[in-house]
Amino acid sequence: MDARLQLRVQRYGWDAAAAHYDDGWRANLAEPQAAVLAACDLHPGQSVIETAAGSGLATFPAARAVAPGGKVLATDLSAEMVTRGAAAAAAHGLANIRFERMNCEALGLPDATFDRALCALGLMYVPDPLVALKELHRVLKPGGRVAVAVWGARRNCGWADLFPIVDARVHSEVCPMFFGLGAPDALHHDMDRAGFGDIATERLSRPLRFESRAQLLSAMIDGGPVAMAAKRFDAETREAVETEFLASVAPWRAGEGYEIPGEFVIASGGA
Repeated sequence: MDARLQLRVQRYGWDAAAAHYDDGWRANLAEPQAAVLAACDLHPGQSVIETAAGSGLATFPAARAVAPGGKVLATDLSAEMVTRGAAAAAAHGLANIRFERMNCEALGLPDATFDRALCALGLMYVPDPLVALKELHRVLKPGGRVAVAVWGARRNCGWADLFPIVDARVHSEVCPMFFGLGAPDALHHDMDRAGFGDIATERLSRPLRFESRAQLLSAMIDGGPVAMAAKRFDAETREAVETEFLASVAPWRAGEGYEIPGEFVIASGGA
């Protein structure tokens, strides 16, 4: 897939997902995001860059961790995510956060600017994750630290059939690369090639919990990576996708809700 096309797919896809993202994913991503923040080793007074920050679910605790005196630059490709993140930061009184729309493969920032860098579940969407990691290495000060999280192996993510189900109707252009960094040693390898040392990785398995069918479908279809494709569904296609996807996750039905297996890879390293 052409990199420019992929960037457009991601930009406008996450614009479409923004309204549904927080409600659908806040609770389910809290644990891997907390693991990223812990691995980043944040302290008051530090300067932090976050790429693929979305609406700020990991940004806000990072900003609190580096206060007083510290600051966070939160970047994302989606203008809608940036707008929502900035508004939420203002509503929470977090004056030490600045949101900017920026491509994480070309940050347009000076070398050796930040003490810490983080990317919580964004590298899967980047045309070239190695380039994005090299950019994070470039903008970190010597002795700085990075922490990232990606989804784990496809076989360990019970919701993964959503991609072929959607692609059979409308090409989402996400499935081919989504789980690549979750393969054994893949993220470690790319971080090493990007120049990071003292690399540590861990796999975190946890169920994704949804209280109802409606919450599950809203998160997965409207608030996730296939949101732009879903905009092209007619009513019949939408019903067919929902029916097939619900059948794929039926083994993890829990009462009125679902507990679907999920896996994340957390990695950290020094600049």
